[in-house]
Amino acid sequence: MSKWFTTVSAIVLGCFWAGSGSAADNLEKLSSFKTTGASMDMETIPQDSSAAIQIRKNLENVKLPSGFKIDLYALVPDARHMAVGPTTGVVFVGTRKNKMWAVTDRDKDRIADEVKIFAPSVDLVIPNGVCFSKDGFLYVAEQNRVLVFPAAEFFYEGPDVAAFLVVDKGKLIPEEEESYNHTARVCRVGPDNKLYISLGQPYNVFPPEKMKLYAQTGIGGIIRMNTDGTGREVYATGVRNSVGMDFNPANGELWFTDNQVDGMGDDIPPGEINRITKMGQHFGFPWYGGGSTRTNEYSDSIAPDDSVPPVVETVAHAADLGMDFYTGKMFPEAYKGGIFSAQHGSWNRTEPVGARVMFTPVNEDGSVGETVAFAEGWLTENGEYLGRPVAVTELPDGSILVSDDSAGAVYRISYE
Repeated sequence: MSKWFTTVSAIVLGCFWAGSGSAADNLEKLSSFKTTGASMDMETIPQDSSAAIQIRKNLENVKLPSGFKIDLYALVPDARHMAVGPTTGVVFVGTRKNKMWAVTDRDKDRIADEVKIFAPSVDLVIPNGVCFSKDGFLYVAEQNRVLVFPAAEFFYEGPDVAAFLVVDKGKLIPEEEESYNHTARVCRVGPDNKLYISLGQPYNVFPPEKMKLYAQTGIGGIIRMNTDGTGREVYATGVRNSVGMDFNPANGELWFTDNQVDGMGDDIPPGEINRITKMGQHFGFPWYGGGSTRTNEYSDSIAPDDSVPPVVETVAHAADLGMDFYTGKMFPEAYKGGIFSAQHGSWNRTEPVGARVMFTPVNEDGSVGETVAFAEGWLTENGEYLGRPVAVTELPDGSILVSDDSAGAVYRISYE
């Protein structure tokens, strides 16, 4: 049973929220199971529009291995990271704006029937990171706050959803460190039932005077805490901006993508997929901009001797974001236990690269095979993006979903 069960009970008795919370965004009311008066006329996204027709046409350009097919699952504006309800299969989709979406496939034909706004009575700020605990609690990592919705997949139909504060604003990162840059958090609940959150640092390469603060708070790293927000600790450092992570089901190790330093040329530094084998490891940044490439800003400074190199180096500036270890039964055995990862696509490269889904086979001992393109074609020969994949997750049937914040869509890839 989740620790949040006892916390919610305490809230009902009026013990938890005394003197805290924000009435402005209705959290105090929602945590006390009171109505906010929000309209029942909730924003929905039509799924039979001309946009759906055109996106399906664009998907004809996407190449996949033999036996696989891709289709539009849902039109979802600004779709970023996704979390699938463990009981209902409802997909909750975060954004880098101020909305979240609930995506429902009611007849289970693997095409969404309804996309509606989630928890509109809560004021959200960059709710990019979404993740479920095993007992069905939905965690949302915003720019500078963490919320939990204990029964999201069962009570998302109305505007008011039970919501509780895990980490208050200004406690995830100091408010003076809030930025428009690298603020898309991601989260996962680990095998230890702790909540893991990545905290991208806001600079291309941060100045030395920020080193102590960032090391203490976990900015430019990954933090973990109990699911009620207590027991926070810095789990990994030396991370520039991770926007994707997952636990290896074979042994529980946390793996993550990391975006490399910009402005060093078209072909350096490489992007990264990293593996954490123990708490407290350092992954090289800001001394290394990606792989073994030293940054100009720290070229005269001695790098930590124990810096951990990436397990996988990817093409420079492809923007590796969301990743998912495949545990489903639909795909061929060769994909079992491997990593599907999304490359968002370059923004500052002479010749654009990325905008595709990659696959990395992972062996039982944690070693990896060659990373190859699995789904590509959103980047045309003339350098135009037809879409920009962000994240990958699995549906209960073993197919995978891919979000696209440029096209405003979620795709489903299946195997026959």
